[in-house]
Amino acid sequence: MSFFPAKDPVFGDARSSDAIAQIIVPRSVDLGGLQVRRALPSARSRMVGPFIFFDHFGPAVFRAGDGIDVRPHPHIGLATVTYLFDGEIVHRDSLGSAMPIRPGAVNWMTAGRGIVHSERTAPDHRDGGEPLHGLQLWVALPFKDEETAPAFAHTPSTDIPQMHENGLTLRVIAGSMHGLRSPVATLWETIFAEAQLAAGTVLPLKTEYEERALYVISGEIEIGGYRHPSQQLLVLKPGDRTEVKALEDAHFVLVGGAAMDGPRHIWWNFVSSRKDRIEAAKADWKTGRFAVVPGDSTEFIPLPDGA
Repeated sequence: MSFFPAKDPVFGDARSSDAIAQIIVPRSVDLGGLQVRRALPSARSRMVGPFIFFDHFGPAVFRAGDGIDVRPHPHIGLATVTYLFDGEIVHRDSLGSAMPIRPGAVNWMTAGRGIVHSERTAPDHRDGGEPLHGLQLWVALPFKDEETAPAFAHTPSTDIPQMHENGLTLRVIAGSMHGLRSPVATLWETIFAEAQLAAGTVLPLKTEYEERALYVISGEIEIGGYRHPSQQLLVLKPGDRTEVKALEDAHFVLVGGAAMDGPRHIWWNFVSSRKDRIEAAKADWKTGRFAVVPGDSTEFIPLPDGA
């Protein structure tokens, strides 16, 4: 899913804390009442671990008749990760998958050599008052797996490990953290965790993962003695042990993993280590060589102008 063309986010002052390498303030676009904030990709932080795309959308409440309608579109060389805090989106893809994604569950779609999918609000959720709030993330695939067969995996919320302890609620969506290990399979060393801290609670961040970034969804936190408001991506310095303190009730996610095995090119919905592979994907979509989405085959998003 990609709601609007990628633009480079703006940057804050990374000197505000010795623990933070960069502060990225996402650019924000209002799409008819749905606020979308894009933190990655950016000019100075193309990836954090395997994460090459980071969108925070909502919170929003739709009027009667409205909803999300992301028409069928293609991907190569990446996996999309949809994670909701509120609402529902129905995923369909060219493998024949048809799965509603709801809060706390994980839809992990591996594009590999090519897949097409759509994401929409179901007709019976368009009566008005339908909420939507969540994240859309992309992870680059390892070089050896860029042309793997496409796949789709859904993990229900009840299978995501979590802990509640002394003002902390922690859910480990991918990877492992604080003794919790996610069942979500990844092709690269990855961490994706959601934390909610009551005011005054402290969460230590260890150094198991080479690259890490923290995105504040709501509330205000403190790292290294400096305050950070919501809706910023804080790229942490590699190898530093630090801790996050909630100055008020706070909600954030941690993303990252091992540094990727080489640079990646990103154009529209395509990611690859090779520019010529992206050109081939453009031609394939333009000429209709990608598979169609069963149950959603009458519409599609055309290749952007000038491609």
